[in-house]
Amino acid sequence: MKNTESQHHHKYDANGKQLCCTLEEKINRITDNQAGCCTVDYKSEHADDDGHDHSGDDRTTFQMFLPAIISFGLLLLAIGFDNYFTQSWFTGWVRIVWYCAAYLPVGLPVIKEAIQSIRKSDVFSEFLLMSIATIGAFAISEYPEGVAVMLFYAIGEIFQSLAVQRAKRNIKSLLDQRPDEVTILENNVAKTIKASKAKIGDIIQLKAGEKLGLDGELLSDKASFNTAALTGESKPDSKLKGETVLAGMINLNSVSQVKVTAAYTDSKLSKILEMVQEATSKKAPTELFIRKFAKIYTPIVVFLAIGICILPMLFVENYVFNDWLYRALIFLVISCPCALVISIPLGYFGGIGAASKNGILFKGSNFLDVMASIQNVVMDKTGTMTEGVFKVQEVVFKADFDQNKILQLVNALESQSTHPVATAIHDFVGEIDSKISLNEVEEIAGHGLKASVNGKELLVGNFKLMDEFSIKYDIDPSSIVYTLIAVAYDKKFVGYLTIADSIKEDAQITIDKLKALGIKTTMLSGDKNNVVQFVAQKLGITNAFGDLLPEDKVNKVKEIIAKNQTVAFVGDGVNDAPVVALSNVGIAMGGLGSDATIETADVVIQDDKPSKIPMAINIGKQTKKIVWQNITLAFTVKAIVLILGAGGLATMWEAVFADVGVALLAILNAVRIQRMKF
Repeated sequence: MKNTESQHHHKYDANGKQLCCTLEEKINRITDNQAGCCTVDYKSEHADDDGHDHSGDDRTTFQMFLPAIISFGLLLLAIGFDNYFTQSWFTGWVRIVWYCAAYLPVGLPVIKEAIQSIRKSDVFSEFLLMSIATIGAFAISEYPEGVAVMLFYAIGEIFQSLAVQRAKRNIKSLLDQRPDEVTILENNVAKTIKASKAKIGDIIQLKAGEKLGLDGELLSDKASFNTAALTGESKPDSKLKGETVLAGMINLNSVSQVKVTAAYTDSKLSKILEMVQEATSKKAPTELFIRKFAKIYTPIVVFLAIGICILPMLFVENYVFNDWLYRALIFLVISCPCALVISIPLGYFGGIGAASKNGILFKGSNFLDVMASIQNVVMDKTGTMTEGVFKVQEVVFKADFDQNKILQLVNALESQSTHPVATAIHDFVGEIDSKISLNEVEEIAGHGLKASVNGKELLVGNFKLMDEFSIKYDIDPSSIVYTLIAVAYDKKFVGYLTIADSIKEDAQITIDKLKALGIKTTMLSGDKNNVVQFVAQKLGITNAFGDLLPEDKVNKVKEIIAKNQTVAFVGDGVNDAPVVALSNVGIAMGGLGSDATIETADVVIQDDKPSKIPMAINIGKQTKKIVWQNITLAFTVKAIVLILGAGGLATMWEAVFADVGVALLAILNAVRIQRMKF
């Protein structure tokens, strides 16, 4: 991998969002040499601005360990010559050169890193601490300990690199979900081309077992797909002719044909990849604090070490410079902040990886922290707790209206909307009559649609729309436990359609788990209140409100926030954008839905299962728990050994444990989250 650190440092704003290196570069691996931006290769990119890279090593594991193996072998022989099978020739310069030879394979790279850090004005890095400590040990003739400290530090760095690589595996595997090549049909002749070269309108021939490279429309009568790349679920998903199929899906059965509907870089999977990669650039407050803390902490430790070495000469009668220098060097080794600098970002990255493996995409590690402290989950009804698949149950029109004619008008007007109700009406009525001419079409938020047909006013929506336009009706809408679509034509009430939706099969489990976590639940919906109350009562949702306009939802969420409580809002991320923006975390039932959903929300649940809401909260809680375990472990052990070292009660070996040992323990703890079942 090309080392770009000397050319460029990632920059972050106050919220931890990375300001440089665009997502397009990360996706397409484009080199942008303008404005000093770095060459980006996501597969080897380091996600944290800690001054060195633990993930961008292209060497094999053996090649990574080879310098440490050489150093360890030479060190063992030297200790043997010193203590167990002494050799007359192993003295003086020969002994010094031998220990230097043992030191250089592991020490030289660290010294180089220290020099590079100083050139970039990052003087007090962990590399400088280790360099001073080990070179100082050589200066006072403590050669074995000098080599051992650097050797164990190098081994720790290798294990850290391997741990980070493992943590990134779940996310980086997404990059392999799109095939590099696709087979397209030109004049019924199969031709293999680069997936990135395929154009909208091309026909892809997809064999059984092949992955789809681009989003498209199924041309075959039917096909079955594994959607694990997008939803985390390997359960086959059957598609019919005309339905949308997405990049990353695997064709399970017979040969299928798909018409390309989106460019390679505009596919749903590309959006997901962008979002996951952006997650590594949005830092949690704990990460930002540790980064700032390390920059202050390290120089303080260096000056304290100088004080430990020099100040005692003013107060100690039998002051021996070498003894106090040795204590100062131990102090430096112990104080190395690597355990914090590496294990904390690794913990958050592990959380993002564990979530993505389960079909939950976090847009940043900061949202893991917020999800861990959520007190209220406020949810939309349609498409969140219910299937969002409406079906017309009955049509109740007055006898003096032509039912077929009115239904055709309603169908034409509803075609102007993307609401699930419009789809239900279209499925019920059929094809739209092209002879119908609609004028002055207007969507009235929270009410419905209005248009002019042949100079007469047509209203289709809820009964609040009827009230708005002073249309008199002779029924009680609250007496019907269905979604009602009222129709008025030429200032007269025509009647209504009843539309029903079904509750999702895991909705009850979701509410039960949220209650077990001590989280309050609230349902807000624009649907009629008695329908909302029926669903809420069936699921056991604490509070439920219907007949709400978008601004009413905002006010309800504001009421909760005014009580100093955190709120996660779950919805479609588009119609409820004001509420999403207001809440602490916006969760979208993104699934295989609109790209706008992915853009709007902070967390996207890819398979539309509400049971992933408590899972996301649990992942956030476990991630935060592990991060704070590591912080506590690192500070406690280091504080104890620092005090012992300053008092002359700890040797370099205890110092090695306080640095490398604690770092490895913290890393092993951090990677646990990837093995957890949620």
